[in-house]
Amino acid sequence: MGLLDFVKDAGAKLTGRETADERAEAEALEELRKGNSLVRHVFALGLEIEEPKIAFDDGIATIRGTCPSQQEREKVILAVGNVAGVSQVDDRILVEAPEPEASFYTVVGGDTLSKIAKEQYGDAMKYPVIFEANKPMLTDPDKIYVGQVLRIPPLG
Repeated sequence: MGLLDFVKDAGAKLTGRETADERAEAEALEELRKGNSLVRHVFALGLEIEEPKIAFDDGIATIRGTCPSQQEREKVILAVGNVAGVSQVDDRILVEAPEPEASFYTVVGGDTLSKIAKEQYGDAMKYPVIFEANKPMLTDPDKIYVGQVLRIPPLG
């Protein structure tokens, strides 16, 4: 057959060398995939949000949609924020039935739900309130991790 000519810069990129435009397009597609994965994660947890849209850009997840309650809104935010790779959540969620907001607590080494309840409510035996407020993200009151952000609802 002999020697055949080809266009040097056309075809599949196997060496990892790509143009800036190709890199930008690949990054945009990856961010779109990450946003879609976050939406699937929210639904897999059974959380209620109508018309969810999650944009992901450089570690920031921007969430849009409508939740039936403040509690559900906060759970959606935590479900997204407690995913590896997400450094911030930009909350643009509307709430159908506004109610008092919970506070948030970031777990540190040595924490237990009882210890957090004692600190937040003055009563270690109130840990089930925190556990219930963070379902379905929490499935066991003994399984929290450093860096995890938890909802601390007002007692009422």
